[in-house]
Amino acid sequence: MKAYVARRYGGPNVLSLEDVAKPEPASHEVLVRIVASSVNSGDVRVRGFDIPKGMRTMARLALGWSGPRQPIMGTEFSGVVEAVGAEVSRFQVGDRVFGFPGGKMGAHAEFIAMPANGRIAKLPAGLSFEQGAALCFGGSTALHFLRQAKLRPGESILIIGATGTVGHALAQLAQHRGARVSAVTSTGNVELLSERKFDRVIDYKTTPLASLNLGFDIIADCADALDFKSAQRLLKPKGRYLSVAGTLKEMLAALVPGPHGTKMIAGPAAERVEDISLLAELAEKGHFAPLIDTIIPFPQLPDAHARAQSKQKRGTVVVLHQ
Repeated sequence: MKAYVARRYGGPNVLSLEDVAKPEPASHEVLVRIVASSVNSGDVRVRGFDIPKGMRTMARLALGWSGPRQPIMGTEFSGVVEAVGAEVSRFQVGDRVFGFPGGKMGAHAEFIAMPANGRIAKLPAGLSFEQGAALCFGGSTALHFLRQAKLRPGESILIIGATGTVGHALAQLAQHRGARVSAVTSTGNVELLSERKFDRVIDYKTTPLASLNLGFDIIADCADALDFKSAQRLLKPKGRYLSVAGTLKEMLAALVPGPHGTKMIAGPAAERVEDISLLAELAEKGHFAPLIDTIIPFPQLPDAHARAQSKQKRGTVVVLHQ
């Protein structure tokens, strides 16, 4: 089968289209013919070895020393079941599905094998393959941080970077849970977010964060715009600061409580099996719709990587395989 591989770390130019072995599904697995996948910040960081200082030795041991140990990127996909293992009853050949290999990656290829009881679910009838390929990375990350923050109905949440993949998911899912959402973005994205009917849309170019005089129960920083110290002025007592883009520094700092009972939450998001079915249900009921920046054909996947690491994208870059 055809797959894009990265044999060394570097820019989008290190990706090459190669013939690799087509996976054979084990007895408990399904083989999926991929129709669409995404390129997100996880793919960009691994491909470029964009790892914060203090974590690079650990990252090389985990990811690969001189190049990615898993050379095929791609953390999420949608497609059609091509074959099922002998023990599989949950899926049938021809089912439309979406899935989240997450850190195991492997979705920038023609086929992928997934455990039938793993992070894979049937694609709701009303969703396109392109939407299905953009559900999991932002959605599962948002669910993780909302759980960690213990968001309650009626609480106020400030979301910085609300047109990013994770930020947009956070805004919708927090709103669905009854929060009062203030979404921060740039001038060009104000109209887009205003259409989503959030409680407040803030243009940081005309209303700097430092000028806000509101207190928030939660701040979700998806753009690395603040730190825990500077967030204190905007947090209520016992408020929570979600360092979604945090590094090792933030993870270590999160171990120490802040003043007035405030708390910082940082670290990688859990990849839970049950979240995939939950995201399907939320999307089917209209509570969550991924924001798609652009759709790029599979032969141009390096361009999708370039777009994903740019500062101009809104939401998820989707790759159409066929």
